[in-house]
Amino acid sequence: MQNLNKDIKEHTFKPIYLLFGEEAFLKNSYKNRLKEAILGEDTMNYARFEGKGLDVDELIRLADTMPFFAEQRLILVEDSGFFKSASEALVKYLPDMPKTTCLVFVESEVDKRNKLYKKVKSLGYAAEMGRQDGTQLGKWAGGILAKEGKKITKSTMEYFLGMAGDDMENIRMELEKLITFTWGRDVITNTDVDAISTVRVTNRIFDMVGAIVNRQTKKAMDLYEDLLALKEPPMRILFLIARQFNLILQVKELAEQGMERGMIASKLKMQPFVAGKVMGQARSFSRDQILSYVNWCVELEEAVKTGQLLDRLAVELLLTKKDGNVPTV
Repeated sequence: MQNLNKDIKEHTFKPIYLLFGEEAFLKNSYKNRLKEAILGEDTMNYARFEGKGLDVDELIRLADTMPFFAEQRLILVEDSGFFKSASEALVKYLPDMPKTTCLVFVESEVDKRNKLYKKVKSLGYAAEMGRQDGTQLGKWAGGILAKEGKKITKSTMEYFLGMAGDDMENIRMELEKLITFTWGRDVITNTDVDAISTVRVTNRIFDMVGAIVNRQTKKAMDLYEDLLALKEPPMRILFLIARQFNLILQVKELAEQGMERGMIASKLKMQPFVAGKVMGQARSFSRDQILSYVNWCVELEEAVKTGQLLDRLAVELLLTKKDGNVPTV
């Protein structure tokens, strides 16, 4: 991501950017930074498209339009699905796109064999934003605390991350609570971490996935209500459940290749004890079952984004799923 930071700092922008990967916090952060650097407060030359099935002709027409009293026009495209199933028209168009247009894709699903991916990489910049390991998260969190005049030991930072998990947005929110709680003091202790940390959302998601698979509908719904009470948005809960099923699938596939816990933890950039817990879940059901839930999560998310379902109902449908087949939304 050094090239991305350099472009933003020097205001020398490529015509196309692709931000993709599992770490939503980083994607949102860089998306907003690019928008601010390119447009500032200009709203006249900004357009946003979201979801599958968007009108490619409309996108191209807008990209061909000269900016209004400005140097550049910015078009943001999110979760289009173009990097799983490429639009031939878009692939052919990009080399001829006006230099006054900057196109930014933010995607959850990307196939690096995809024609559009290869075209974007050749013409612009593709940045994969995966989950960060413990060392990277520690440096990032430590930097935030240092800016607020706070000090924290390595062992307390590890303890904090053990409580907060590896989701950067969750870590950021926990850091805000920690900074507020220790107002007037500069040293953060394990006691402070204990005081501000609620039961980890990721732990509840882990338990919820187990309840879903074991047909423990009441337990799953109780956990869901707990998360709602903690002000967790339903779409974030759905995303975290989907991510957990994807993680279980990856772990299962690696375990079937003969990898042990330590190797799996290193491969997927997670703590060994977390890898062990996920391996236990992976042994509980078949690959087809996992794929069924992954597909169901994708369909439900799409149904919410297209207005077919309310977000809260979508999660409830997932929690009460009765069989291994993906129902029609």
